[in-house]
Amino acid sequence: MTTMDLKFSYQPKYSKSRALIIGINKYKEASPLEYAVNDAKEVSDLLIENFGFDKDNVVLLLDEEASKEAIMQEFLKLTNGNVEADERALIFFAGHGCTRTGRRGEVGYLVPNDARGDDFSTFIRWDDLTKNSELIPAKHMLFIMDACYGGLAITRHLKPGSVRFLKDMMIRYSRQVITAGKADEVVADAGGPIPNHSVFTGHLIEALNGNAADDQGVITANGVMAYVYEKVSKDTNSNQTPHYGFFDGDGDFIFKAPGLDALSTDEHKDNDKLIAVPTPSPDAREKQDEDKITTVKKLLSNDSSSIELHDFCIDEVRRFLASTSEDNFSVQGVEFSQDEFMARLEKYESIVKDLSSITACTAYWARPAHKQILQKILARGTDRLDSHGGLVVWLYLRWYPVIFQVYTAGIAAIEGKRYDSLRDIFYTQIGISDYRDKQQHLVHSIGHAILELNRTEVFKKLPGHERHYVPMSEHLYKQIQPALDDILFVGKNYESSFDEFEVMLGLAVAYERRINEEGVWGPIGRFGWKMRDDNRSPFNKILEQAKNEKNNWEPIRQGMFGGDFEKFEIAADEYSGLLSKLNWF
Repeated sequence: MTTMDLKFSYQPKYSKSRALIIGINKYKEASPLEYAVNDAKEVSDLLIENFGFDKDNVVLLLDEEASKEAIMQEFLKLTNGNVEADERALIFFAGHGCTRTGRRGEVGYLVPNDARGDDFSTFIRWDDLTKNSELIPAKHMLFIMDACYGGLAITRHLKPGSVRFLKDMMIRYSRQVITAGKADEVVADAGGPIPNHSVFTGHLIEALNGNAADDQGVITANGVMAYVYEKVSKDTNSNQTPHYGFFDGDGDFIFKAPGLDALSTDEHKDNDKLIAVPTPSPDAREKQDEDKITTVKKLLSNDSSSIELHDFCIDEVRRFLASTSEDNFSVQGVEFSQDEFMARLEKYESIVKDLSSITACTAYWARPAHKQILQKILARGTDRLDSHGGLVVWLYLRWYPVIFQVYTAGIAAIEGKRYDSLRDIFYTQIGISDYRDKQQHLVHSIGHAILELNRTEVFKKLPGHERHYVPMSEHLYKQIQPALDDILFVGKNYESSFDEFEVMLGLAVAYERRINEEGVWGPIGRFGWKMRDDNRSPFNKILEQAKNEKNNWEPIRQGMFGGDFEKFEIAADEYSGLLSKLNWF
């Protein structure tokens, strides 16, 4: 099974925990170390005593036991088919490390007990472990390397102040690394905060003993990483800077989560909680390379860059259109199956991720000169959605990336109180085609696609969503949050912004259907099951504000709903009547 196949089968728990712990003081040829064995033994004991690792599943290799053959044999045992998808696996190495310069830069190596200095075939290439980890089914793997020159495997890390959903982190695939030093650093074997332990592992032990726990007692790999980074980099006995982050996936290895089992398992809705993910303070981190989001933010900051921004965004739209064409997502000749549906959903989300983030940035920071760009991104993204027939579920699922994009940009607009951007998103004109004899607003087309997908009940095919009231909404709620938090630092305000967006989407669709003389309907999201509590209901709060402010209500002032409160009120009352008939409470 591939990671894609397994994504929707992961559970918010671990079925088993495994570890491979290596500590080498005595080498056949390399100079001896003092505390690597102590470090390995203590980490092994902590995993068993504090974190529920079964002793039979913790392999401890010390000194002469830690030959290259033994290390690789034990590591590759994790690929033999006995490891389950919902497991976690931790790899700890305390010993010597080294690098060699290759054509593409430095190549890191771990030094096993029997390594010979003149023969690099007796060393363990660092990326032999990280690359082979993709053969291991365990959803979460954490590599902890207390070795010189270890910091060579990281590709990215979370930003300071990030928040994530606790259960959601448990069902996302991840491969994480923390190393004692960067690629060009020698690390200390002594002088740590705990006698007879290295600087790095000493602080690691303190982190695992509770110093890295949040105020709810949750200990995550990211939390441990952040604690160890801060402590080691500032320790007076240290001349090293730990390096950490992801090399694959975006979940999180969870050491302990006391509140996880207490979360409601209501079959009709998905209850989860946001937790802050500790990361080092911004001034302690190295500057990250510029990426697409950084580029867009810079271009948005200056009206004179509008042409360059236009070209940059259109290049992304072209890539999106090419990747989502019928050549890649055939709507004919492919029968429906749950596996095919989940595979398509995963691919669509992967393809639209960058474009959604770019659109969200534009919605949040757009100047008047950028309105045309925002609407062009959205309009051109729908250009190839007409089809000459095919399986209904595949036809309407082709709208899913656009729905994902509109949600992401719309939530960003709500978060920034940019109702002008929300107006521009909803009222983007979709052109005439073989299947439309007149132009439509994007919100009308999005509403129709959501209606048809709801009729197929296809999102109830996702594991865990079978009996949810609003499975598509619940799914989008989790999928969109990480990227928006990284871009805009939404934090725990995310839920209220998400709810407000879905209320506005439902009202806007209801208004469009009314002026087009169609039946009363609008998408209903997570806010629907919150209506049992008048004081908590996002819909009731927004409707009350609108009726109090009338034509001074900001969405009306920005031209939404025809810029006329009376017209809005008629559609809103009809939509409210639809909501009152829900049998959810």
